[in-house]
Amino acid sequence: MKLILASASPRRAEILRRAGFSFDVLAANVDESRKPDESPDGFVSRLARDKAATVAARVQGSALVLGGDTVVLIDGLILGKPANAEDAAAMLRQLSGRAHDVLTGLALLRLPDREMRTAVERTRVTFASLSNEEIGAYVDTGEPFGKAGAYAIQERGGRFVERIEGDYFNVMGLPVARFYRMLKELHPTSR
Repeated sequence: MKLILASASPRRAEILRRAGFSFDVLAANVDESRKPDESPDGFVSRLARDKAATVAARVQGSALVLGGDTVVLIDGLILGKPANAEDAAAMLRQLSGRAHDVLTGLALLRLPDREMRTAVERTRVTFASLSNEEIGAYVDTGEPFGKAGAYAIQERGGRFVERIEGDYFNVMGLPVARFYRMLKELHPTSR
């Protein structure tokens, strides 16, 4: 059965490719605003469902559509993608020397029957203390942009990570083991 990734994220595509999956990419354009009183888990889960459903509406025939959304959570605040250099630096200062959670919502939608599986994966990440010079130099690389919490664990941002509790791939944006379990539920012959 055809797999479609409802995301333009190069990290999600890389994870799927390296895990041996064949897939097509159709980016989903959805409103990523958080609703009032929406929990962080509910927020990423809803966005994942919205992305999968938006892309599924453009697909004919049988397919599995995967939507996902990742955020960083610290002190009850959601850190998404930084808007600019100042925002990225502020996020990194907030993470410096502390632990935070990375949440990824997943939604896998099977077509044509529209059966869906959803999940939220949570990983705890502890950052080293960062100097203003380290933060400035990292922001200047451009790497923080387009990344939840303003860092990429699989790139230069990995040097700031002291500890991780949970799924490493979740921090990159796609908990591949969780996705595989969902895939086997919806399409038992998948390998």
